[in-house]
Amino acid sequence: MGIHDLFSKRQKRARGEVPDVYIYDELPGSLRIQIVHIIRDAFGTDHYGHNLSEGLYDYVNKVLCKEYGVFHLTTKRPYYTSESIFEFFLQEKQAERALDVIELCFNIVSGYIASNQDNYSYFTDRGVEAEDAVSELNERFREHGVGYQFESGEIIRVDSEFLHAEAVKPTLRVLRGEKFEGANEEFLSAHEHYRHGRHKECLVDALKSFESTMKAICE
Repeated sequence: MGIHDLFSKRQKRARGEVPDVYIYDELPGSLRIQIVHIIRDAFGTDHYGHNLSEGLYDYVNKVLCKEYGVFHLTTKRPYYTSESIFEFFLQEKQAERALDVIELCFNIVSGYIASNQDNYSYFTDRGVEAEDAVSELNERFREHGVGYQFESGEIIRVDSEFLHAEAVKPTLRVLRGEKFEGANEEFLSAHEHYRHGRHKECLVDALKSFESTMKAICE
């Protein structure tokens, strides 16, 4: 379905009511609901007798429960696993744990679903293609002034829109190459350290990534 430039949005822009400073420690409720819509459209609904999309929701649920050390994400027991995930996502107060849900789901969208689009589309009804879902997610982040983007399979922190567009994204694009696999992992690790304020570790991994990149180029 994509993003619609509604009258109310245009009026807010005209009045200058747009965020000019990124926030990192909260995800507005309206943004969370919009993200649920995107995930639902991207995962789709199963055709009768198939359980591809619900199988993916089951995977997300199991990963989160195991990593958090719990048996259930919520006290309620919805019939569909997807509803349990979404209830947890909408109610979770820790922004980082809400971002866990986004990262896991969009890893599946940009990975499994994107690489099996024909087969997946045959057994499910979907409202958006994988690439468009990721683009809409990132646009929603920007729209709400939330300083994160989904790039190369991970949620990364964005401190400057210009820096992200002119430095980070081109770097990630280059490092997607097979020869730069090690450098890419180190670069993303540096990003993760930076997001958590571990600046010394961030610098170490950034330098490792630079060294690995230079070695790959020289070879």
